[in-house]
Amino acid sequence: MTVIAGRYRLLDVLAEGATATVWRALDETLVREVALKEFRAPAGLPADEVPLLYARLERTARAASRISHPSVVTVHGVATEDGRPWVVMELVRGLTLAETLEAAGPLSAPEAARVGAEVLAALRAAREAGVRHPGVDPGHVLLANDGRVVVTGFGTESTTRPEDEPDTVADLPSLGALLDVATGGRPGPLAAVVERLRSEDPESALTMDQTEEELRRIAPGATPRTTGPVRTESSTPRRGDGDGEGPRAGSPPSPPDRTPPPRRPSGPRRGPVLTAGLVGILLITGALTYHLVRDGEPGTGPGPGGVTSTAPAGPGSTGTGDGSATPPR
Repeated sequence: MTVIAGRYRLLDVLAEGATATVWRALDETLVREVALKEFRAPAGLPADEVPLLYARLERTARAASRISHPSVVTVHGVATEDGRPWVVMELVRGLTLAETLEAAGPLSAPEAARVGAEVLAALRAAREAGVRHPGVDPGHVLLANDGRVVVTGFGTESTTRPEDEPDTVADLPSLGALLDVATGGRPGPLAAVVERLRSEDPESALTMDQTEEELRRIAPGATPRTTGPVRTESSTPRRGDGDGEGPRAGSPPSPPDRTPPPRRPSGPRRGPVLTAGLVGILLITGALTYHLVRDGEPGTGPGPGGVTSTAPAGPGSTGTGDGSATPPR
């Protein structure tokens, strides 16, 4: 397989357009998968303008690499092969919003509000880094398998400083259009927000802060729509309504559990066992003593050790002196 810049091994095509192809590639230096964007000069472009185009694309990519936010696709850097720039990006597993809408239909208003709030956070982060987005559409929004909403396509450098730019920026009308498309033209609770975002009347225009506040208000409880197996290494357990992971937002904490701990099973009762054992020993000892005493009396037969008594067996009997009894005559 082809290796770009002596480091990135091309694996397969993720997306392809007239002037660019996005590859899944293996970074053999860091041993990780990345997305590698290959640029091609459009057909008919004069040869002397091709280097200028590539230089502009490289500047655009380097500008995008200044943005650091979970909702913005990370640009790792730019590689060069045969004079052409290849943009090295974070590989995000999932589908675009456009693909999701085509496969599963419009989003609910809370879910669309959640997506819109994350897109707005990405636009804000780019604005603070001095980077503009040419216009967010469903093809630029990735719904990642890990639940994130990730915006791609950044790169146009802003001509004004972030602090000098008005808070009602050109990104907001495109966000309104995005929300309208995401809900299939039926925004429901989002209708007022969409209308004000797309309005050309400065008096009714929303600021970024106002937009975020409205979207967050509508979004609570929205469940991210996943498009495949969630990657456990990047997924974080959510605490929310009904998920069994914690109390609902705003609910009082549960009272402490005052149930007494279960009683530990007690060990075996040794007193009665010991008493019974001692009684048994005493009984056995008494029996042995009785037999010893009895065996020592006259006429009781063989004693311990096989010794035979030499006492007369009874009246009229006489001993022979040899240890035997002689019957009477």
